[in-house]
This record gives sequence, C-alpha cells and structure tokens, in this order.
Amino acid sequence: MGRYVLALDQGTTSSRSILFDAAGRPVASAQREFTQHFPSPGWVEHDPEEIWSTQSATIAEVLARAGARPGDLAAIGITNQRETTVLWERSTGRPLAPAIVWQDRRTAERCAALRAAGHEDVVARTTGLTLDPYFSATKLAWLLASVPDGPGRAERGELAFGTIDSWLVWKLSGGRAHVTDASNASRTLLLDLATGAWSQAMLALFGIPAACLPGVVPSSMAPADAPVAVLDGTAVPITGIAGDQQAALFGQACFRPGMAKNTYGTGCFMLMNTGTAPLHSRHHLLSTIAWRRGALSYALEGSVFVGGAVVQWLRDGLGIIAHSSEVEALAASVPDTGGVYLVPAFTGLGAPYWDPHARGTLVGLTRGTGRGHLARAALEAIAFQSADLLTAMQSDAGQPLLELRVDGGATANDLLMQFQADLLGVPVVRPAYTETTALGAAFLAGLGAGFWDNDGAVEANWRVGRRFEPGAGRSDAVERRGAWHRAVERSRDWT
Repeated sequence: MGRYVLALDQGTTSSRSILFDAAGRPVASAQREFTQHFPSPGWVEHDPEEIWSTQSATIAEVLARAGARPGDLAAIGITNQRETTVLWERSTGRPLAPAIVWQDRRTAERCAALRAAGHEDVVARTTGLTLDPYFSATKLAWLLASVPDGPGRAERGELAFGTIDSWLVWKLSGGRAHVTDASNASRTLLLDLATGAWSQAMLALFGIPAACLPGVVPSSMAPADAPVAVLDGTAVPITGIAGDQQAALFGQACFRPGMAKNTYGTGCFMLMNTGTAPLHSRHHLLSTIAWRRGALSYALEGSVFVGGAVVQWLRDGLGIIAHSSEVEALAASVPDTGGVYLVPAFTGLGAPYWDPHARGTLVGLTRGTGRGHLARAALEAIAFQSADLLTAMQSDAGQPLLELRVDGGATANDLLMQFQADLLGVPVVRPAYTETTALGAAFLAGLGAGFWDNDGAVEANWRVGRRFEPGAGRSDAVERRGAWHRAVERSRDWT
C-alpha cells in the first residue's frame, strides 16, 4: 500500500493535483490555469489537449514537491468540471473539436424545440434533469453534426464521447479505458436515473449512437476492477471518480440522507443526500446520482447563479472595494443594511424561481445609504438565496436539516457564515480543510483501494474548522427574509 492518494481536481479554469496522507491531510499541491475560449456570443470552449497537458504537468509537480514517486501512490481519484463535452477519435486519441464547456449556450434553440415538442416531462422523469444546454446530450449531438460523417463514424465505434473524467482516464490509461462514473453520467441527459444505465429512449431522442458512449463504472472501485494509469512506467489504479459537486458532498462526509452541503463559489451549489431512491423535486430542483458504491445514492441539487460573483461586481462593476477580501470589513462597518436589499439576478434567477427574465434589483435606498450598506446587502443576498434553496430542498425531502456543511472561497467570510446560520436556524459548519472537492475524490479512491477501511475512518478525517450557531440575530434575520422576498418579486419578469 502506497503512502498517499493522489486527487486530480480538473476545474473550469485550472487543473490541480493534491496528495493526501492517511490522515486526510494535504501533503502537497500543484495548480495550472488554462485558456478559456469564447469564439461566439454564448459559446465557451476548452482545448482538451491543454486540459490534459496542464493536468499531467501538475501530477509531475506535486510528486516532485512531496519528494514522492508514482510507486508511493495507493490510488488516484478524479473529480472534474461536469457536463463539459469532448469528442475524440479512438484510433489516434485526437480530439475532433474543442471541448464544449458546461457554460456554453449554443444548443439553447435545440432544447427549446424539444420542449415545444412536449419532451420535457419524459426527460425529467427519466434523467432527473431539465432540458437545458447546460447538460451534455445536446452538446454531443452538435459535435457529431459538425464532424464529417460524425453520426456514422460514432455508430461504427470509431469515435469516443466523454465528459472530462472520461478524457482524463483515457489519457492516463494510454487509451485502454473508456469509462465514466455514475455521478458524471447522470449529468448527460442520457442516463436512466433509476437504473444507472444508459437510456435507449434518451439516446433515440437526442440522436446519440450508443457505440460512442463510455462504460459506466462505480464512483469507488477496488483496484482489480479499476482502470489503470501509467505514470513513468508505474501502474496506479484509478479507484475513485466523481463530478465536482458530488465529490464535494462526499468530501464533506454527507453519507446519510438529509445531510447537505453548500459550496460558495462564483455561484452556489447545494446538494442534499436523499438516500438510495431518486427523489423528484416539486420545486424544479435537479435529481442526480450522488455516487455509486455498490448501491446507487442520490441527491437533490440546486444552484444559485450569482454567489461570490456579487462581491466581484462590487469590486469590478461599482469599484467600492479594491480587493474581494475587503468586503467583510466594509460590511461590518455598519450594524445592518439600513433597509437595503440587493437581488443579484444579473443573469436571471435559478432554483427555486427559475426566472430567466429576472434582473438585478437594488431596493430600499435612502440618502443615508453608503458603501457599507451595499456591501452588507450583497453578502446577505448570498445567504438569502441559499436559504430559499434549502427551504425548497427540505420541502421536497420531507425532513428538517440538522446542520449545513459549507465549503468554497466565500466561507472564509465569518460575517456571511454567521448570518447564514441565523437565517437558517441551524448550525453552519465550516471544515478545517475547505477544498472538499479534491478531498472527496481522495476519499472515494482511498476507500476503493483499502487505503481507508470504511466510512467511519473517512469521517474521522473530516474535521470541523468552525461551527456557527444561530445567535441573537435569528429573529431579525427571519423577519428580514420576508422583505427579501418582496425584493425578489420586484426583480421578477423584468426583461
């Protein structure tokens, strides 16, 4: 058994590699950014070869920094930006086009046409998702149509489709393994959520030949069943794979139904473990596979489009702060928002409102309103949106939340975390190590490889950094939530 588990965290703007020891502590890390391409309005692309070259370089860097060799690795875990779509040629491993990123909107008209044709309900029932260009199926159909004889070549097994996890496994294994895990597969619009297998009905609907699809494997595997990476001639099993948000849920040790985490990044992604049966939302949340370890485990997922990005807007749009780190002190310079509410619906509202026509709204301004009030209103907007999301989740799940585990860059803001706890009325728990996406990939891989014996050993490695209990501000936060909802209504259906 090696000394470390290597986690590959392939994100939207950078590739990272982190080594974890048996105590779940990061020993060394390396990170490289890569180029974002915007060839047309609404289009976002990545170069798959650049993704691989940056990820490969960070593997070499992290081993060098730790003074380790590939033989010191017990296993590799992969977590990745989800839904981003790659199409390559099996015989050469050559990508046939740029990767279409999850943010890309080029297939919006195709999704609208499918909705107009009455397919939305069957898609939601089968996949747990909604018809949106966010997901992989219409991206893949677009790529196949753009390649000469694309559908025919795919039908003959000459082409391979994958999300980023599949692409990395293909490259790491020297083209010997074409697989994806159940969590990533559930983000394609092509998987039957109940069975965890590719849906023939969805393949027919989107016009996707089954021969180009990867095999669906568990999120945590024994070495004998796992694909194998070859690093400097050394074989290392890839025993863990999960999409980034599911990996973060696992990294937060949310193993039991009703446990939830919220990632505070540019947006906010909230997932709640719902157990071993898919739960279809009444509030337009997504039902997704959390992971597969023997049985399938499921989660409800909702997203806030503008989370930490509202702080970037204060910095870059309004210029009231020079650095994002200044926002907490500025917000704390006033005792409250002075009745000001900011609804950051800059690109519409996500769950549970799903209003693409909403726009950003600032209400309650007076002559006494200053920079501090705007900063505090911006932070509170992140918490209000997350509270609305969690209320919808609790209603769907039919059980109360006991605590919310949090991660992401904005969780360093103590003022925001305390307001979130006051607003929810439950503890908000920030772990000692907040890079839980990579940690989740490491946990999945380590459990599969026997690096950790069981879930209890993993839970013992998850450590609380700080626990924010609901405090004296609870009653005021609840009262002000009603005013927040009035502000939201004023932002609705604007365009």
